[in-house]
Amino acid sequence: MEEIFIQSEDQRAILESVRRFVEQEVTPRAAALDADPDPAAGFSWEIVEAADALGLRTMTLSEELGGMGVDSLTTAMVVEELGRGDLGVSVIFAQTLKIAAIMEKALTEDQKARSLVPFVDDPRAILSIAITEPENASNYIIPYATSFNTRAEKTDGGWIANGMKHFISNSNRARFFLVFMQTDVSKPMAEGASCFLLERDHPGFTVGRVHDKMGERLANNSELIFTDCFIPDENLVGEVHNGLKTLGEFFPSSNSYAGASILGVAVACYEKALDWAQTRIQGGKPLIEHDGIRAQVAEMKMLIDASRSYIHRAAWLADHQEHGWDPTLGALPKVMASQAAWKIATWTLEIHGGHGYMKEAGVEKLLRDAAAFLHSDGVNRTLLLRAANFMEW
Repeated sequence: MEEIFIQSEDQRAILESVRRFVEQEVTPRAAALDADPDPAAGFSWEIVEAADALGLRTMTLSEELGGMGVDSLTTAMVVEELGRGDLGVSVIFAQTLKIAAIMEKALTEDQKARSLVPFVDDPRAILSIAITEPENASNYIIPYATSFNTRAEKTDGGWIANGMKHFISNSNRARFFLVFMQTDVSKPMAEGASCFLLERDHPGFTVGRVHDKMGERLANNSELIFTDCFIPDENLVGEVHNGLKTLGEFFPSSNSYAGASILGVAVACYEKALDWAQTRIQGGKPLIEHDGIRAQVAEMKMLIDASRSYIHRAAWLADHQEHGWDPTLGALPKVMASQAAWKIATWTLEIHGGHGYMKEAGVEKLLRDAAAFLHSDGVNRTLLLRAANFMEW
């Protein structure tokens, strides 16, 4: 596996393009978008369109479908680079990139023609996956023997869906959705939930409120409401009642992308702390010349490097499972990276002293963003329990 730690020429070229994109399109806009009190207004179509012009929006699709055929490891690297610029932007594209890859693998040819072809052609098309509900969040991760409250009942030619999802990334902006609903109420969600493909503005399918989040504000999360929503049979993805199996089969790199997003925030914090430590004079010399600060900065680097190695290993093995895929890699890298990011963010605040508490320093935004992935993409404690269930005792 030594090759996963050596960037190829293609990877270097892609990452250099993404760095320029972040510097030109994300960094100049991020602070103002984050500061807008309207929770929906942090989202920027200009950023999405610029990403599309770069080929970033569709890069995980095969070349046959108009993408670049980028693998999970390269995608994780791209997601980290985006997270270094802004967590919300990273989330927008991490979601879209992984869902596009799932759709190419899981959809029928007819479903791909109805969704992925228009997705590629529409420079504003992003994607969303709807699982979490007000009463069901961690339940599907363990999974517990409970069922989704969003339910689809069989009828002639399709299904009638009712219920609500919430906290769903990209959901008020997405064009296409993968939605998980209970289709057999006599069984728990692991055995009785199905996945459906839906397009925005489908009759009976509406967007509720946009959640007002503490951080990660450049990505929108909202409620999705289903009111006697008829979903035709041809929109069923995979096997009926077996939606979570489909998720597991085609989603192995999801956790590594989540880890990469928050790792980008950790890197941004580290760079800000290092710059401040080299320029701020305290006690007659730069902070970096004080042993306590030097050791703290070194520990930041250690945590980042270790988290990145874990994420890259998980991403590479997701595509090469015959070389030793371990199911815990679908849960633990994000836990490690988010814990590291939170520690690094708080240390960055401390290193900046009173300046870090002032919004103009930019540390306050990073701290709010760093908190997001202690919970997002699976609460850390829940993911640790999921990993424990895969382990042999």
